[in-house]
Amino acid sequence: MEAKELQKELEKAEIEIEEMAMQLADMLGAALYFAGVKKEDIPKAIDLYLKGLDEVFEDEDEDSEMGFEEVIEVIEYIKNKNPKLFHK
Repeated sequence: MEAKELQKELEKAEIEIEEMAMQLADMLGAALYFAGVKKEDIPKAIDLYLKGLDEVFEDEDEDSEMGFEEVIEVIEYIKNKNPKLFHK
């Protein structure tokens, strides 16, 4: 493959990764909404979720996988630390 073709494929892959990241952020927002976060507080809750990852799993290996149980654990953690964000 020529350098131009490789560059084009790399750019295409970067766009796909960016799109997937946006979809994951939307899915996280939906999970937080169904956990009880008020719609207007979803962006703040997402930020707290990302910070909560470090706090909940500070002793874990960075390369360890995150399954749905770990996602639930972090949501419960931010729910306990920030109950005013949740209405349920």
